[in-house]
Amino acid sequence: MGRRILFLGPPGAGKGTQAAMLATALGVPHVSTGVMLREAVAAGTELGKRAKSIMAGGDLVPDDLVVAIVEERLARDDAACGYLLDGFPRNVAQARALTAALGDDSVEVALLLEVDEDEIVDRLMKRAAEGRADDNEDTIRRRLEVYRQETEPMVAAYGDKVVAVDGMGAVDDVFAGVVRALV
Repeated sequence: MGRRILFLGPPGAGKGTQAAMLATALGVPHVSTGVMLREAVAAGTELGKRAKSIMAGGDLVPDDLVVAIVEERLARDDAACGYLLDGFPRNVAQARALTAALGDDSVEVALLLEVDEDEIVDRLMKRAAEGRADDNEDTIRRRLEVYRQETEPMVAAYGDKVVAVDGMGAVDDVFAGVVRALV
């Protein structure tokens, strides 16, 4: 099996951007629950309908739905060579479900993108202006609160697998830091 990398960090830290760049560089799939959920909402699937109102309020989609989506995706042949997880697991319960499904080596390294909160709000407000309906200031503040309560504890849960990367600055500079963290 190839690299199994998890991107951690608050909403707006650049996880999706960095994961997409790294997936291309490594030739492994970029598994983004956010993208999968937004696609389900846009397509009007049953999951999309269930997820839409939850996401609009800034809350997390229930673990059982997200775990099922990710397990199905990681069972595809292209993930046998490794994968980059972006947006999953989002809490300790999901991390445990991933380990239960795929074993202790389901995550080789967890890259923690560190970005200060003012920068995150600025980034997410720009995304809102570009049409991401789930990004308005109230929702952004709620998402950051949910991150602190639900996702931040995973840093401790993954322990020595976590490598911090400075997420501030230009996209290419952050990517250089991501690559250095993996060497």
